[in-house]
Amino acid sequence: MDSPVKDIPVASATPTETPAAPGAGRFGRFGRFARFGSLGPVALVVAGGLSVQFGSAVAVLLMPRAGALGVVTLRLVLAAAVLLIACRPKIRGYSRADWGTVITFGTAMSAMNILFYLAVDRIPLGAAVTLEVLGPLALSVFASRRLVNFLWAGLALAGVALLSGGGFDRLDPVGALLALGAGSMWAAYIVFSARTGRRFPQMDGLALAMAVGAVISLPFGIVAAGDRIIVPSTIGLGLAVALMSSVLPYALELVALRRLPAPTFAILMSLEPAIAAAAGFLILHQALGLLDALAIALVIAASMGAVRTQMSRASQ
Repeated sequence: MDSPVKDIPVASATPTETPAAPGAGRFGRFGRFARFGSLGPVALVVAGGLSVQFGSAVAVLLMPRAGALGVVTLRLVLAAAVLLIACRPKIRGYSRADWGTVITFGTAMSAMNILFYLAVDRIPLGAAVTLEVLGPLALSVFASRRLVNFLWAGLALAGVALLSGGGFDRLDPVGALLALGAGSMWAAYIVFSARTGRRFPQMDGLALAMAVGAVISLPFGIVAAGDRIIVPSTIGLGLAVALMSSVLPYALELVALRRLPAPTFAILMSLEPAIAAAAGFLILHQALGLLDALAIALVIAASMGAVRTQMSRASQ
C-alpha cells in the first residue's frame, strides 16, 4: 500500500473535487461547516465520535437479539440503504482507480466492524476500544513528518493505556488480536476515506463504499443470526445503530478528512475511549475512577495539542 503521507488531505480542492455552492448538493451544510477555519473539521470529528458512542449504547441492547455478526450486518445494510436513497450516487463516469479506491474503502469498513464486534464478544468493551485505537495512533506517527506529532501520539497512548486499567495480561488472546486487527482496519479506513472523499463528489463515495461493506457482511450475518435479523423490533434498533454509528459519523468524518491532515485526524481518534467512558457514565451509569479521569485528561490534552498544531500549520 502506498504511504499515507502522499494522500493527506490539503486545504485546497483537487481537480476531481469542486466545492459546491452554498446549499448545493446533498449534505451541503456539512461541507460549509467544514470550511469554518481549522476548528470546523475538528468539530465534525468530535461530533462523529459522540454519535458513534451513543450508537454503541443502542448496539448493546441489540447484540443479545442478533449476535455480533448480526449487528454488523444490520448496521451496514441499513446504513447503505439510507445513504443510497439519500445520495443516489451515479455509477458511470469513474475510472478503474476510482472503483478500486471505493471497494478498498468498503472492504476496510466492513472488516473493521466485523473484527471489532467479534472482539467485544470476547473481551471487555473498554479494552477492545483501547486496543483498536492503537491503529490510528500508529498511523499518526508513521504518516507524519513533524516531530511534534510523536509527542501528541505518545501522550494519547499513555492515556489510552491508563484507560485500559492495566488488564491486558488477563485478556483473551484471540479477542485482543481481533481488536488489534480492527485497529489496523481503522487506520486503513482513515487513509481510504480521505482518498474516496477526493475522488467522489459529496457523499457518493461513502454510499458506494457502504454498499460494498454491506454486501461483504451480509453472508456472515445471515449464517450467524438467521431470521433473527428480520424481526421488526430488531430492525428498528438496527436502524438506530446504523444512523448513529455509521451514516452520521462516517459522513462527518469524510467531510472533515477533506480539510484535515490524516495524522491530526488519527490522533483525534484517540478521543474515542474517553467518549466511550463518558457515554458509559451517562447512559450505563458506570462510575469513573481516578485513573479513568486522568486517562481522559491525557487523551483530551493530546487531542488539543493536535488541534493547535493543525491551526498553527494552517495559519502559516
